Amino acid sequence: MTSRPLHENPEARAGQAAALLIWAILAAAILSFVYALRHWWSPPLAAVETEGVDRLFKVLWIIIGTVFILVQAILGYAVFRFADRGGGRASHWHESLRLEVAWTAIPFTILVILTVLGGSLWLRVQGAAPAHATTVQAVAQQFGWNFHYPGPDGQLGAIRPMEITAGNPIGLDRTSGPGADDVVASELHVVVGQPVRLLLTSKDVIHSFYVPALRLKQDAVPGRVTEVWFTPTQTGVYEIACAELCGAGHYLMAARLVVETEAEYQAWLASQSF
Repeated sequence: MTSRPLHENPEARAGQAAALLIWAILAAAILSFVYALRHWWSPPLAAVETEGVDRLFKVLWIIIGTVFILVQAILGYAVFRFADRGGGRASHWHESLRLEVAWTAIPFTILVILTVLGGSLWLRVQGAAPAHATTVQAVAQQFGWNFHYPGPDGQLGAIRPMEITAGNPIGLDRTSGPGADDVVASELHVVVGQPVRLLLTSKDVIHSFYVPALRLKQDAVPGRVTEVWFTPTQTGVYEIACAELCGAGHYLMAARLVVETEAEYQAWLASQSF
């Protein structure tokens, strides 16, 4: 059987048109990614401990991008090169030990490397805070945040659900112990360069404390206290969002992280009533 010339074979022309479409989509995807990288990517990093998050993301994108480009480019080439010309049958073989080993060993190696990198980063970020870190308790609720600061004695007072009122949103016990001089505010104020130990909990449902500039996200769970810590590196005001769908007013649940100098922080703390 004699194959027809390419220009007389509509199946082959359709195959090559499909290959060109695959390459065009691949080029558009690459250009879109480059544009997003320059205009819509993560905000500037404002913490020390989470530098590794950005590095790990870069490694992931390099691996994923390389695999994606190679697979789509090869797919386009195969469709273009082997478009049906109207003759012969496709070759077929049952198995290839080399291919089986290759496509098992390569992903396995990549996953082991990513697991080691991600695990070491997790242990560093989730490890114990330095002894000199400032401790602040964050209490989430539908639909807002309250931040509990120790007073001059440096100790946080107990919070009790039965003490919650309109004027005492976290149920702080001010009648005895260290709670009498504590401060409760709707903003999180911290000192630049000073480690912050954040104790997270919730009054009602699961919420999630998320600050994109810190690359920090941690759930706040009712009945539990979860600890995270960070060291801010840049003064400024940053958005705190809830990254867990927590009810009809979820979109309203935002607060501010204010990173300031020691003098500014002490002035703000003094302006709050105990």
